[in-house]
Amino acid sequence: MTSLATGFVIYLGVLVVVAVITSKRNRTLPDFLLAGRKLGPWVVAFSERASGESGWLLLGLTGLAYASGLGDPAGTALEPPVWTAIGCFCGLTLAWILIARPLRIASEKYGALTLPRYLEARLAESSGRQRDPLLRLVSTAVIAFCFTFYVAAQFVAAGKALHSAFGWEPWIGTLIGMAVIVFYTLMGGFLAVAWTDFIQGWLMLITLVVLPLVAIGELGGFGAVTDKVSAIDPDLLTLSGGRSPVILWSGIVSGFAIGIGYLGQPHLAVRYMSLSSPQDVSAARGIAVVYGFLSYGGAVLMGIAALAWFGAGNFTDTELMMPAFAQAVFPGWLAGLLICGALAAMMSTADSQLLVTSSSFTEDLYHQEMEPDASQEKLVKIGRIVTVVVGLIAFALTFYSGSSIFKKVLFAWAGLGAAFGPPMLLCLWWSGVTRNGVLAGMITGLTTVLLWDNLDVNAWLSDQVEGLRLYSLAPGFLLSLLVTWGVSAMTRRSDN
Repeated sequence: MTSLATGFVIYLGVLVVVAVITSKRNRTLPDFLLAGRKLGPWVVAFSERASGESGWLLLGLTGLAYASGLGDPAGTALEPPVWTAIGCFCGLTLAWILIARPLRIASEKYGALTLPRYLEARLAESSGRQRDPLLRLVSTAVIAFCFTFYVAAQFVAAGKALHSAFGWEPWIGTLIGMAVIVFYTLMGGFLAVAWTDFIQGWLMLITLVVLPLVAIGELGGFGAVTDKVSAIDPDLLTLSGGRSPVILWSGIVSGFAIGIGYLGQPHLAVRYMSLSSPQDVSAARGIAVVYGFLSYGGAVLMGIAALAWFGAGNFTDTELMMPAFAQAVFPGWLAGLLICGALAAMMSTADSQLLVTSSSFTEDLYHQEMEPDASQEKLVKIGRIVTVVVGLIAFALTFYSGSSIFKKVLFAWAGLGAAFGPPMLLCLWWSGVTRNGVLAGMITGLTTVLLWDNLDVNAWLSDQVEGLRLYSLAPGFLLSLLVTWGVSAMTRRSDN
């Protein structure tokens, strides 16, 4: 226990030191929100990957793979682990190809520090509205709503990791995680977030690669692992999971739908915008893609290795598997370091989302609408205040939801991906997109996700066709794309 605590304290101390050092470089709002667009490809790539892969990966997907194997033969998981991993890998690759470079160029062209401000400036070309409060308000509202739930999920992940490691009450771990994240985010801004993400990204990657490989070696190699898992159920190691065709294709579509969500995540978009040069995109993309391959593969492999190690049904809450696995395989101090990898996954995402939410309120609402002449110092101060407020609200939400980390993240991910993915894609690649089309698409995407999840549309679908279920981002993204295109086509003449 002492060695675990020592590793944990050292890890938190490093984050605090980074916050203090970087706080001295936040003199202007561009410094606070985008680190002055001066970050290199390695820092940006690791920051993007660490921000994109939160507690859902280290605790959620690993736990799901432990419970379901590769293809979920029980058919209970809407998104089978192997298809989730493949879908996410394809999605992040597509985002780096379609979004990263054009957004980096366009955001600098328009002087945009946030995604809502980019949309406003881009659409002013067709609408003639140099100021568009409604567009910024809707964009900010979507970001604030979804990210509050997203951040709450990360705080829950901290509580679970620290509960498993130290036996603390989950709310204590949640409180500690929130306090540290809020502190270094409000002190160091984007620069602190990027550099802590870089550190945490390495820790996450080491955890996801080293833990399953060492465990497999201890078990006697890959052959021994597959034998043990096959003895439980041979279908646990098949891509189809022995599912019926309808259930199988529902899982494949849902897994790839998660990947599509990468096209519309504001906290990832700002990473592309922070690169020092558009020419750095290709290098950053290569690093991010390799990282994604190793991390997704490692998460699924960890679940399979844990299944061979512990046997089936050893955890009431499978999202507690990873910390327990680390303590079973490694001595205390090293297990503590790897458990910090789970905390790193949570922190690296929560800090990004806090900052993006803060930037939207500060730049897109307060600066643009309430006090256009505000000094840079005041804007940085407002940004820090909003960071604290959003953190406290997210902390409060952790007490009012019983869903898993995985499910919380999937809900917020779907809302953001459906609301921003199609509008941003069309803004970057189609000259015919209009302001009205973007507004209609954003509202349609988020509304579809909300209705799909809260009206339990999947239950109705399954009644119509046995086993048919879809992740809400699939219909949300499709409808948002169609509405954005359709309304743009109808309003293009009037906007021009």
